[in-house]
Amino acid sequence: MSSSSNSSNKMSVPESKGAMDRFKQEVASELGVTLKDGDNGDLTSREAGSIGGEMVRKMIKKQEEQMSNK
Repeated sequence: MSSSSNSSNKMSVPESKGAMDRFKQEVASELGVTLKDGDNGDLTSREAGSIGGEMVRKMIKKQEEQMSNK
C-alpha cells in the first residue's frame, strides 16, 4: 500500500500533535515502555499495540464521562 494524503497517521487537528505526543509518552511510561523522540520502530508489536490500545481505552473513558455529565 502506498502512502497518500489520506494516511491514517495524519492528525485531523494538526495543532493537537503535541498533546497527543505527550499523551502517548504518559501511557507508555505507565506501561513501562520507553519511547524515544522520533522513530520508535524498534518497539515490538505487543509494546506498540499496548500503548495504542491503552490510549484508546483512556480516550473512550474520558468521552463517556463527558457524555454522562451532560
